[in-house]
Amino acid sequence: MFATELKGKTVMTDDGDILGVLVDCIMDTRTGKIESLLVQPAETVEVRWFKTDVQGRLILGFKAMRAVKDVIVAQVVEQP
Repeated sequence: MFATELKGKTVMTDDGDILGVLVDCIMDTRTGKIESLLVQPAETVEVRWFKTDVQGRLILGFKAMRAVKDVIVAQVVEQP
């Protein structure tokens, strides 16, 4: 699956908590590996617990992820 096919999908944790909608992926240009997910947060998400960009979008590091239909399930790395 291409990273561009993931945009617009709902992102949730492996525990079932909805985090928001995937806006983009942050990639390592040398390796092509996705390093982080850029997510427009859901209204129920407490953004202060996450690393964010200047536009308030979540920058999520992850250990693993899988796409299931219109949902991305991510095993999110603990935030600093």
